[in-house]
Amino acid sequence: MTFSLGVIGLGRMAQALIFPLIERGKLLPADVIGVVGSQASVSRLIPDLPNGLTVVPASDPRAVSAWNASVQLLAVKPQQLDAVAECVGPAQSDQPPLLISVLAGVTLERLQNQFPGRACVRAVPNTPCLVGEGLCGLAWGEGITAQQRQWVKAAFDPVSEVLELPESRLDAFLALTSSGPAYVALVAEAMADGAVAAGLPRELAHRLAHRTLAGTAALLDQQQLHPALLKDMVASPGGTTMAALRTLESAGVRTALIEAVVAAAEHGRALR
Repeated sequence: MTFSLGVIGLGRMAQALIFPLIERGKLLPADVIGVVGSQASVSRLIPDLPNGLTVVPASDPRAVSAWNASVQLLAVKPQQLDAVAECVGPAQSDQPPLLISVLAGVTLERLQNQFPGRACVRAVPNTPCLVGEGLCGLAWGEGITAQQRQWVKAAFDPVSEVLELPESRLDAFLALTSSGPAYVALVAEAMADGAVAAGLPRELAHRLAHRTLAGTAALLDQQQLHPALLKDMVASPGGTTMAALRTLESAGVRTALIEAVVAAAEHGRALR
C-alpha cells in the first residue's frame, strides 16, 4: 500500500499536526485528503490550506478515500464519533491501516470495535502544539507495527514532546496537560486583573503576566527546580511575596488546583 493520509475533521489541532510535516517536506499535500462536515467548512478552510491538499465534505463520494488511506487521523468532536463510525466499514487491505485518534476519553477498545480492521493509537496532544510547544501522550493499540510507531512519533515530534504511556494513565495526563492550559489562562487573567487593580494599564498587565508565566515555566524546566524551591527563592522573610502567598493559601488556591486536575481526570473516565 502506498502512503496516504486521511484526515477526518480538519480543525486547528489537525492542522497544527499536518502543516509542520508539509512545511518540513515530510508529507506531500497531494497525499492528504481531509474530510469536514459541510461545504461551508470546505470554503472556509481552502484559503489557508497548502496547495495540493484536498478537502471535501463528508457527503462527497471522495470522502471514502480518507478511510482507504494507509494512515487515518480522526480529529472530530467526541460526540460526533458514533455518527462517523456508522458511515465507515471495515478496512479492506492486507496491511491494517493506522488510525490515530485525538478524541478525549475515547478508549482504544472502543476505537477498535467501531473501526474494525485498523491498528489504533490514542494520542492526547495539548493546545500549545499550535505554537510548537506542546505535549503529546501516546497509547498503542494491538497490531501496531514498528514502522507505524515510528511514523506516529515522527508526526507529533515537530510540535510536541512525545511520551509513550499506558492507556490507564491518559486520563491523568489529559487532566494536567490538555486541560492545564485553561488553568494557566485563568491564572494569567487573574494576575493581570490584579495588576490593573493595583494601577497598571490593561494591555501592559496582560503582557507582563504572560511573560512572567512563560519565564517562570522556562526557569523551572531548564534548571530542573522543584516549584517549592523557586517559591522560597522569591519569597523573602516578611516581604511582599509572602504577603501574597498568605492570601493565596487562605483562599485555598493550592487545593482548588489539585481538585481541578482530579475532577478533570474523573470526568475523562466518566466519558467512557
